[in-house]
Amino acid sequence: MPHADSSFFGPNASKDEVYTQVLEQARGLVYGQRNWVSNFSNVASLLWHAYAALPTPSASVNWAGFYIRSDKFPALSPQNTTTTTTTTTDASAPAKLLLGPFQGRPACQEIRFGKGVCGTAAQDRATVVVPDVLEFPGHIACDASSRSEIVVPILVGGETVAIIDVDCTEPSGFDETDKKYLEELAGLLAECCDW
Repeated sequence: MPHADSSFFGPNASKDEVYTQVLEQARGLVYGQRNWVSNFSNVASLLWHAYAALPTPSASVNWAGFYIRSDKFPALSPQNTTTTTTTTTDASAPAKLLLGPFQGRPACQEIRFGKGVCGTAAQDRATVVVPDVLEFPGHIACDASSRSEIVVPILVGGETVAIIDVDCTEPSGFDETDKKYLEELAGLLAECCDW
């Protein structure tokens, strides 16, 4: 059963130790739960508290959360609606990400694949680390105080179903250690949720 103590990180832990604990706690938090909304909500909180426990620049993380491919959001079932409408999707329209569980200030609600850092990572199915978002062509500034960003795609069957997005108010806030562990976390979340 999830417990608030899973978000406690001891003082003076190294980045590797904190990320190792994040992965261990995430495994425990998602155990027996396949719903991505529940799992991502707990993991967003876990990440938020992990970064706060680290020294700068990690302590300067100002947003940590997820965007989910729009077709992966639960649809309203007919018994929950008074009228049923049929919608068609345009297969030629670019895929889009919708805001999922997060910690931080309010954020952009929709990002098209290929747009900004999140859309680029989603489209390319590859992690994007941006040392200075002001230098990233087409950066989408949801929070003007963000200066660096890391975005990791969550892949299922070779397709992006969601992304992990973390912003920092310091330039060069993320490195290879962040990339390594967040990619491992993405793999865990891909496996533990029903997509």
